[in-house]
Amino acid sequence: MGEGGRRKTAAQAAQKDDPSSDDQPPLVPKRRRRRWRRPISPLMLRIMAVNLIALMSIVGGIFYLTEFRQNLIDRRMDQLRVQAEILAGAIGEAATAGPESSSINEPDARLIIARLVGPSEIRARLFGIEGQLMVDSRFLAGSQSVVAEILPPLGREKSLREKMLDQLNDLLDLVADRPMVPLYHESPTQQAGDYIEVLSALSGEPDRQIRALEGGPLLLSAAFPVQRFRRVLGALMVSADTSDIESIVRSEQIMILKVSAASLAATLLLSIFLASTIARPVRQLARAAERVRNGIGREKRLPRFDRNDEIGDLSLALSDMTEALYRQIDAIDSFAADVAHELKNPLSSLRSAAESLSRTDKPDIRERLLAIIAEDVRRLDRLITDISDASRLDADLTRSRMEPLDLGLLVAMLVDANRTREDCGQKTILFQEPKPGTMMVRGLESRLAQVIANLLENAISFSPDGGTIRLSLSRKGARLELLVEDEGPGLPEGAAQRIFERFYSERPEPEAFGTHSGLGLSISKQIVEAHKGQISASNRAASPDGDTDTPPSGARFCVSLPRL
Repeated sequence: MGEGGRRKTAAQAAQKDDPSSDDQPPLVPKRRRRRWRRPISPLMLRIMAVNLIALMSIVGGIFYLTEFRQNLIDRRMDQLRVQAEILAGAIGEAATAGPESSSINEPDARLIIARLVGPSEIRARLFGIEGQLMVDSRFLAGSQSVVAEILPPLGREKSLREKMLDQLNDLLDLVADRPMVPLYHESPTQQAGDYIEVLSALSGEPDRQIRALEGGPLLLSAAFPVQRFRRVLGALMVSADTSDIESIVRSEQIMILKVSAASLAATLLLSIFLASTIARPVRQLARAAERVRNGIGREKRLPRFDRNDEIGDLSLALSDMTEALYRQIDAIDSFAADVAHELKNPLSSLRSAAESLSRTDKPDIRERLLAIIAEDVRRLDRLITDISDASRLDADLTRSRMEPLDLGLLVAMLVDANRTREDCGQKTILFQEPKPGTMMVRGLESRLAQVIANLLENAISFSPDGGTIRLSLSRKGARLELLVEDEGPGLPEGAAQRIFERFYSERPEPEAFGTHSGLGLSISKQIVEAHKGQISASNRAASPDGDTDTPPSGARFCVSLPRL
């Protein structure tokens, strides 16, 4: 059995011995369901729901009409009571024989009722003290007119419109919360006992009642005692239906429903339009982002909507973010390639020295090879340290919180620390410290100190013995400008931008190769740009008049940061 077979058998045995792995499928992360694949956008549903809630306030007018209808009924009932009291008083005064009368003069009462009730739609009925019906205004020919009503033909079925209208009326009756009242029934031989309000009036107490008629309207009735010097001679009942009130309220309810239906249609159309202008672009962005995530290469791009609103801003921001992500991927690829290239040089030198060391017995050659190996090890250690610092820089800048700091005080501290360096020798560092609190910026103190220390180290290493390094800090509008100048050989032609590239190094001639990794200025530029600043390099002119034919007499680094 081969080695692969042995490994497989061992793995199977280990899995068999593990009780937690018995008959358990491998854990596969669940793929999140894409919400934008739904046929109806949840965002559109929310927009429609909000608009429909506002529309419900219009439909709520139906409930207001219910209260309005009840107020009209109460007012009509009050009017009936007043009319009953007036009629009863008129009959008690004019339709009796005198103060000692114990009965009502029916002809006079009939005449009074015909005159006062005939022109109106109110029905008045006069009952005697024994409960018999004496006068009914319905049978008085006061108006001398005949009312004709057109009856539907026998056997005719209702049309669809009428059926729908009946169903709508039933629904509105349910919504209107009509009062539960007894059904009105009129006997052919009416007596006072048929009406509880008449019995109450005959006992001397006025009363009123509400009953339901066939077809929906209500019948309102009020009874008042007919008295003569507090002697009850009879009872007068006046009644009226609420068909006119029902007609008014029902027409208003229908109108509200029509307006609500039109508003609903307009709301749905506007909601669909509004949702399409919001949900559809967001869905397109989500789908495009999914294509970018699953795509290979860079042919996939997020759409950029030319809209002057938040959706347009979102599309531009997401598109720019995607481009920045691609640039970051390029930077990571380039950094990885540069790291591999830089590590290969000392590794190749180490391998060559190690191979040569094993093939020679000469002490002097072995000593030189050991020195080369030690130097390459130090170079690898320095490279790995700088690469580790560069790789952690983005995370540190993202996690750390920038705070106000005095840049002048920071520069002064670093200048004092570098003046005591052993390699500074006879070199002079000049810096006029500004007043405390006048050069404030917002940033990370440790990272800005790293930039200033790197610029000082470069200036010290390039300046000759007896040279002067000048630092100055000044205000330039809304920014602070830090200048670091040395008296070294200056920058080679075309190197002003290249020196900020990773692993690019221009070192003075006496310095040994590989002493620096070439990451210092690249890290400094990254830190400065993270603080919304700029860093640049140029050569100083040897003569004060700016003669370009004179060779440069040093390099100048300028760091510009926004001030507080």
